[in-house]
Amino acid sequence: MGIEIERKFLLRDDRWRNAVGRSIRMQQGYLGGERCSTRVRIEGELAFLNIKSLDLGSRRLEFEYPLPVADAEQMLQAFAGPQVVKVRHHVPNDKHLWEIDEFGGRNSGLLVAEIELQDENEDFIRPDWLGDEVTHDQRYYNARLAHAPFVDWIGSDAPAKRD
Repeated sequence: MGIEIERKFLLRDDRWRNAVGRSIRMQQGYLGGERCSTRVRIEGELAFLNIKSLDLGSRRLEFEYPLPVADAEQMLQAFAGPQVVKVRHHVPNDKHLWEIDEFGGRNSGLLVAEIELQDENEDFIRPDWLGDEVTHDQRYYNARLAHAPFVDWIGSDAPAKRD
């Protein structure tokens, strides 16, 4: 059984860009489910099937399995509805790695920083470019962004995408 402990944050500014170690384009779609999110993701030259519990918060069950890219492409075309496209930037910071997702398509303009932790109470250094935490706001979950894109709700009560 896999457990993912992940926290999500908005970004204050673009200072993180100077520290990017690697970037990769991603396309992902969701196959549905009432108790879990089942995602097919093409990540550069690799592909994965990911099953994650729908629990709200920083701690969720997660399972991930490699797929042939051709199978993933066929699954996305045949089974997935709206999809999420993004570029994931890897930004090392102290002993942690920040993954900053820069969304495209109907989620253009949205930037979300994620950090995976070993423990829910683990300390980590908060870079100056880090903004408000949105871990418990399901609007920022990728599965939700596929069906309720950023462009549709940014004018509402959502926190600003940048200062």
